[in-house]
Amino acid sequence: MRGAAALLAVALLGGTGSAMAQDAAKAGASTASAEPAPKRGGTLTAIIQPEPVILTAALNSAAPTGVVTGSIFDGLVDYDSKLNPVPALATSWETSKDGRTLTLKLRPGVTWHDGKPFTSADVKWTLEEVWKKIHPRNQATFAKVISVDTPDDLTVVLHLSEPSVAILSSLNSNGAQVLPKHLYEGTDILNNPYNNKPVGTGAFVFKEWSRGNYLVLERNPNYWDKGKPYLDKVIFKVIPDAAGRAAALEKGEVQYGVLSPVPLKDAERLSKLPTLRVSTAGYEWLSPWLFADFNVERPQLKDPKVRQALAHVIDRNTISKVVWFGFAQPATSPIPSTLAAFHDAGGISYPVDLKKAEALLDEAGYKRGADGTRFSLDVDYIPYGDDFKRTAEYIKQALKRVGIEANVRTQDTAAYTKRVYGDRDFDIAITWFAAFSDPQVGVSRAYLSGAVGKNIPWTNGSGYRNPKVDAQLTAVQGEADVEKRIQIFKDFQKTVLTDLPSLPLVELKFFTVEAANLRHPAPTGDQVYGSFRDFWFEDVKAN
Repeated sequence: MRGAAALLAVALLGGTGSAMAQDAAKAGASTASAEPAPKRGGTLTAIIQPEPVILTAALNSAAPTGVVTGSIFDGLVDYDSKLNPVPALATSWETSKDGRTLTLKLRPGVTWHDGKPFTSADVKWTLEEVWKKIHPRNQATFAKVISVDTPDDLTVVLHLSEPSVAILSSLNSNGAQVLPKHLYEGTDILNNPYNNKPVGTGAFVFKEWSRGNYLVLERNPNYWDKGKPYLDKVIFKVIPDAAGRAAALEKGEVQYGVLSPVPLKDAERLSKLPTLRVSTAGYEWLSPWLFADFNVERPQLKDPKVRQALAHVIDRNTISKVVWFGFAQPATSPIPSTLAAFHDAGGISYPVDLKKAEALLDEAGYKRGADGTRFSLDVDYIPYGDDFKRTAEYIKQALKRVGIEANVRTQDTAAYTKRVYGDRDFDIAITWFAAFSDPQVGVSRAYLSGAVGKNIPWTNGSGYRNPKVDAQLTAVQGEADVEKRIQIFKDFQKTVLTDLPSLPLVELKFFTVEAANLRHPAPTGDQVYGSFRDFWFEDVKAN
């Protein structure tokens, strides 16, 4: 999905998808042709599903939180369609020749939604107290930052023990969300009331959260980007039922939905409606992949032979084409193929081979009993929609072929994350991560051992502890030589694909559904977590 306007995998859809491809092309080319002047006014109603657990992406990197808060908080940078950083709260940045100093110049005149000035002190405090201590990804991304200077209110100087090329890949509002120091300093950060009534610097101000129903954001009249936003209000509606989401879009009750908001089988039908557009553009920064975490602390899953056996049972082609309707492709590594420079499975693969799976299970001491059963496992899936549930149901059926009974369990997001990352009360957990534009940012967290059992969502769920891998993932944080860094990641892939604490399943191809009269510039590479500041309706009166 790398590129300026990644389109749907037409081949995987069996030759369909032409209408969707056309709409994606139109969406991606929206700035290429002459556009009328944006119109002020109107309310955008968007889908948010599932409902966020928290409204502060600096503390929880879950996708629903990122989708909502991208309009409340600005990032230090944004990313264009080619994932190059462009100015946002930071107007410029400079790296020293030795790569150990990064200087950011901040935008003057920016205020928090409560009227307090946004300054370098906010960035310094957030980096030291939140990114380096709490954030599930940034503990690794900013690990080499040893001190932060603020010579004036608009200058931030990061001093690093070693160069860190990944930092500039993670400075947008989702990757490194800056919190207001004056509202957080000296408080219990994780339980601060502003986590759920956020005060940001963005184009929209948080107004109301009716849990289970909707979230309301209103236009920021004091936004630094004068004249924006164009919309008066954004309403995020919680619509748990997948068919209900499709109907709401079709009827025009909602005008925007990201991260594949409707059942995959409905996407092609909706794309043919003149009132809607469907596009896969705007997800380039994510590089998402779906995987199964094996709880390596469980008796049956401690032995790598058992985990390898399970890998030989699960058909990733079937998951891609049947379970995900072609909106995915088989994954061969935890580093997705979209990160082409780093991706290398090292010749390690697990093709479907039931005989080999049976033999490995026998060797591990788990022979079939009189009833043909070897053992049973609980399978928990991230509760983000029917596609994830179908993945769990497929795995259940696949494991049954080699004598393993599986019980698929359903729970809400809060219960799921606590079960996997806190209580560790699971056998197999199915989830998806974003690798982002550098595997140090998105992949390392799934294998570093430091976060195991600390109830930090979206980190190492398998419980895998390997000093060699910890050393590799620590080494890339400060390696300035590009080729050496790539080689470390390739060696890392060979190790984890052999030990197999997690099984990569598929690389996901998310899509967005939006109203045809909704206008905005061509999607940026991180549009899914971006701001609605540039969105407007052609016919404001109709909205």
